[in-house]
Amino acid sequence: MEYTTIQEARFLARPNRFVARVALNGAEETVHVKNTGRCRELLVPGAVVYLAQGDNPNRKTRYDLVAVQKGPLLVNMDSQAPNKVFAEWARAGQFRQGLTLLRPETFWGNSRFDFYWEAADGRKGFVEVKGVTLEENGHARFPDAPTQRGVKHLEELLQCRAQGYEAAVCFVLQMSGMVDFAPNDVTHPAFGQALRRAAAGGVEVLAVECRVTPGSLVMDKPVPVCL
Repeated sequence: MEYTTIQEARFLARPNRFVARVALNGAEETVHVKNTGRCRELLVPGAVVYLAQGDNPNRKTRYDLVAVQKGPLLVNMDSQAPNKVFAEWARAGQFRQGLTLLRPETFWGNSRFDFYWEAADGRKGFVEVKGVTLEENGHARFPDAPTQRGVKHLEELLQCRAQGYEAAVCFVLQMSGMVDFAPNDVTHPAFGQALRRAAAGGVEVLAVECRVTPGSLVMDKPVPVCL
C-alpha cells in the first residue's frame, strides 16, 4: 500500500491518544495519530515522523501521522495498514495457494474476524491480523499494552478450529530487520498464555515483517515465532 503527499516533521507532544503536535515547515501543526496505542517508545520529543495528507477537506486535522523514525529503524504505525497489506499479500498468493475468496470483517457466531477465506481445494478458514510496532533490540513483540480483545480473538479462533475451519493469527511487523517475534509476556502475560493455547490447539501463528518507506508498506518475509 502507498500513501500520497508524504511530509517529514518533528514530533513535539501527544496531548491525547488521537492527536499529536509536530513541527512542520517551521510551524507547529496538530495532526491525527493513526494509532491509539501507547507507542511511548516511538513518539518521543524530537523524533522524525512522517505525515500523510488527508483527503477530506472538512476534517479538523490536515495530516495523519503514519510513520516514525526510531534510531535507524523506520516504523509504520498506521493501525489501519496491517489489514490492507495482508489483503494485498494474500491476494498475491502468499497466504494460501488457490485462494478463491478473501472476505474482510466476517461474522461467525458471535465473533467478527478480520478475514474469512476459501480456496479451490475446498479449504476454508478465518484469520485475525495484528499490527506490531513494538521492537526491543531487534526482537518484535505484541502487545504494547494489555489487550483483552486480543485474548478473546484467540479464544474465538480456537472455537473455529474445533468446528473444522482452519484458523490463523498473522502478526504484521510494521518494520524490517527483525530477529524474531514473541508475545510480550511482561506487559500482558494472559495474551502470551492465550497465544500458546491457540497454537497448541491448531491455530497457525504467523509473523511477517514489512518493507517500510515513509510513503509505503509492503509485507515481505516471515520471521521466526518464539512461543
